[in-house]
Amino acid sequence: MSLPEFSCDLRVYIEDTDAGGIVYYVNYLKFMERARTEFMRSLGFGKDYIFNHDLMFVVRDVALKYLQPAKLDDALRATAGISKLGGASMVFSQSVLRGDELLVSGTVTVACVDRSGVKPRRMPAAMVAALKGAGQSSAIQQ
Repeated sequence: MSLPEFSCDLRVYIEDTDAGGIVYYVNYLKFMERARTEFMRSLGFGKDYIFNHDLMFVVRDVALKYLQPAKLDDALRATAGISKLGGASMVFSQSVLRGDELLVSGTVTVACVDRSGVKPRRMPAAMVAALKGAGQSSAIQQ
């Protein structure tokens, strides 16, 4: 089980598509990045917090399954939920939907590193507590 799912609304613009008006496959990663960023911001961990604590998050692993294409001007919803929380990393379960139709699903593993040496480091205790607190009604695999 995972944390309650966070979602954010998106619109497909021409810059997101190929010549046929279909969303270019790599742009789904951008949509998922926005959902992860907004999820962390909603917990109080926006870019200011991250920069002021000499850390950053880097993607370590991605696995996606493409089911249906999104098209120019579609209204989409990108989701993010944490399925596994470690001391220096977390695994997000993510999806992109058009209404109730699942277009893309997958997992993204994100590692916490220090900004100066880009070496793995533990997430701040306040961040881990907030992530665990957000998921008190469900279990997070550790």
